[in-house]
Amino acid sequence: MSDISRRALLAGASAVATSLALPFPVRAAEATSAPGDAAAEKLLAGIAERLLAEYPENATALGIDKDARAALHGRLTDRSAAADRARAAWAGETLKTLRAVDRAPLSATQALNVDVTEEAFRTAVEGWRFPFGDVGTLSGQNSFRNTPYSVTPLGGAYVDVPTFLDTQHAVETAADADAYLARVEAYAGELAAEAERLDHDRGVGMVAPDFVLDIMLGQMVPARAEPIAQWGLAESLRQRAAKAKLPDRYAKEVEALCTAKVAPALDKQIAALKAQRAVAVAEPGVWQRPQGEEYYAWALRAGTTTTRTAEEMHAQGREQIAQIQAEMDTLLKAQGLSQGTVGERMTALAKRPDLLFANDDAGRAKLLEYLNGRIADIRTRLPRAFATLVQGKLVIRRVPPAIQDGAPNGYASAGSIDGSVPGYYYINLKDTGIWPRYSLPTLCYHEGIPGHIWQGEYANQLPLIRTHLAFNAYSEGWALYAEQLGNELGAYDGDPLGKLGFLQSIGFRACRLVVDTGMHAKRWGFQQALDWFHANTGMPVAQLRSELNRYCAMPAQACGYKMGHNQINMLRRKAEGALGARFDLKRFDDALVLSGNVPLTLLERIVDRHIAAMKG
Repeated sequence: MSDISRRALLAGASAVATSLALPFPVRAAEATSAPGDAAAEKLLAGIAERLLAEYPENATALGIDKDARAALHGRLTDRSAAADRARAAWAGETLKTLRAVDRAPLSATQALNVDVTEEAFRTAVEGWRFPFGDVGTLSGQNSFRNTPYSVTPLGGAYVDVPTFLDTQHAVETAADADAYLARVEAYAGELAAEAERLDHDRGVGMVAPDFVLDIMLGQMVPARAEPIAQWGLAESLRQRAAKAKLPDRYAKEVEALCTAKVAPALDKQIAALKAQRAVAVAEPGVWQRPQGEEYYAWALRAGTTTTRTAEEMHAQGREQIAQIQAEMDTLLKAQGLSQGTVGERMTALAKRPDLLFANDDAGRAKLLEYLNGRIADIRTRLPRAFATLVQGKLVIRRVPPAIQDGAPNGYASAGSIDGSVPGYYYINLKDTGIWPRYSLPTLCYHEGIPGHIWQGEYANQLPLIRTHLAFNAYSEGWALYAEQLGNELGAYDGDPLGKLGFLQSIGFRACRLVVDTGMHAKRWGFQQALDWFHANTGMPVAQLRSELNRYCAMPAQACGYKMGHNQINMLRRKAEGALGARFDLKRFDDALVLSGNVPLTLLERIVDRHIAAMKG
C-alpha cells in the first residue's frame, strides 16, 4: 500500500462505529445497559474503526467497506516495517486506555467486551517487543498467524492477496474494478515492503528453515515465469469485468500494472528469499533462532491463551493420544483389523482403493460432491444442538493450485455480516490420496458447519470490535468441539469407519501438542517429529510432512486446537455437574457461540453466567 499515504488511510476511518444489532432473542436479557456502557461502547467502536483502517481486507470480508468506509474498498494492509512500528505504538497506547477503564459501572456484557479487547491488545503488544517476524493478533481473520518470520508459505502478500481479490473483492461496478486496480498496485508495494523486512530479519538472524524457504521459492519462481496475461490477478479481473459488461480497458490496465509494478516487486521478494536461503539451516525449531525460547513462550500464550508451559502441553498431548488410541483399537478390532499398532492399522486402512477418490479432476469433483453431501446431512441434525440457529451460508472450494504446496490441508473464512457473501471452506486437493473417505466428514464439521463458518456467523452479529477480534484457541477449540458434536448428533451411526476418522482427527490434534512442543521446545529434529507423528496417527506421510512444515513456519499455533477443545469440554462437564437434570446442550452451546470468540481465560466467566442463568 505504498502508493496510499498512511494519513489518507487513517482519515478514512470514522472515530465512532455503530454497534451491530443483536438479532438473537436469547441475548435480549443480556442487553441491559449500565451507566458506563455508552462510554465503553464508544471507545471500543473507535478502536474497531482503527483496526479496520489498519487491516482493510477485513472490512471487505465483512461486507462493510462502503458508505462511510468506502475508502477502505481500494486499500490493503500496509506491511512495511514503518507501518508495523506505528501499529505497535498505537496498540501500546490503546492498551493503557483499556486498562484504565473502570469495570464497576459496566454491564456484564460490556465488561466482557472491554476485557476481551484488552487481552487481545496485551498479547499483541508483547509480541511486538520482538524485533522480527509478524504479529497477527489484531488482524481479524488472520489473527492466528503470529510468526517469527516475515513471510511464510501460510501468510504474506503472495499467498493472501490474489486469493482475496478473486474470492472476496466483488467486481460488479466500475468503482469495484477501479478499487481492484488500486489493490493490485498496493499489492506490489506489499511485496516490496515484505522483501525489506525479510532482509532485516536475515540481518538479525531470524531466517526460516531451509525447507520452508524452498516451499515459498518453489511456488513463486514458477509463477513469476508464467506469462503475465495468465496470472490469476489478471485473469480474475478480465473475466469478472467482462461478465459485468465493463470496458476492456480494465483487462489491459491490470496487465500493465502487473508488468510495471507487481512483477518487479515479486522479483525483489524472490531475491530476498534466495538471500535468506543462502544462510538458512535445516533445524526446524525456533529455539535455534535468536530469542527463540522467549519467542516460543510468547507464541504459546498467544496461540492457546493459557499460561500452560510447553512441557505441560507435551505431556497432556501424550496422555490424550493414548486414551484416544485405546478407543480406536476397539473399533479397528471390530473391523477385523487387529494386527499392528493403531497407527499401522490406520496407515493400511488409508491405502484401501475403495476408500480413495481418483487423483484427477473427475475424482476431485466427486470428492467435493461428497463434502457437500456431508454438510447437507449435518444441517438436519443441528436443531438438536442449538436453540438459536444461523443460516450457515457456505461454499466449498479447492485450495488454488498456485498456493497449494504451502497451504494447510483445510481452512475456512466466515462470510459477510449481511450474508451477501458466504463463508468459504477450502480443501487442499493437490493429492486426493491424503483424503480417504472416512477422514472427510469430520473435516466438514470442523471447517464448515457447525465449525468455523457456523461460529463466524454468530460472531458477525456482535459489536464490531468483537466481530473483528478472534483468538486461535477459541476458534480452533470450537471447531474441534464441532467435530465432537457431529459424533454426538449421530453422524456416524452405521459408519464405523467415519467414527474412526473422527477419532483419528481428534487424536491428530493431541499429537500436535507433542510434535509442536517437541520441535520448538524439546529440540526434536524434523524426521524425529515426522516418525512420531506417523506412528501415532497412521495418517499419510505426505500429509504429515505438510503439517510439520506449517508448524515450523508458525510455531505454537497448532497447540491452540486441543487446548481450546479441552477447555470447552472441561467447562461443559462443570455445567453438567452444576445443573444436573437442568443441563440443556442446546442452551450450553448457545452460550458459547452467542457470547463470541474469547480468550480461554475468559471463557469460564461466560459458562459461570450461563450456569447462574439456568439456575434462575
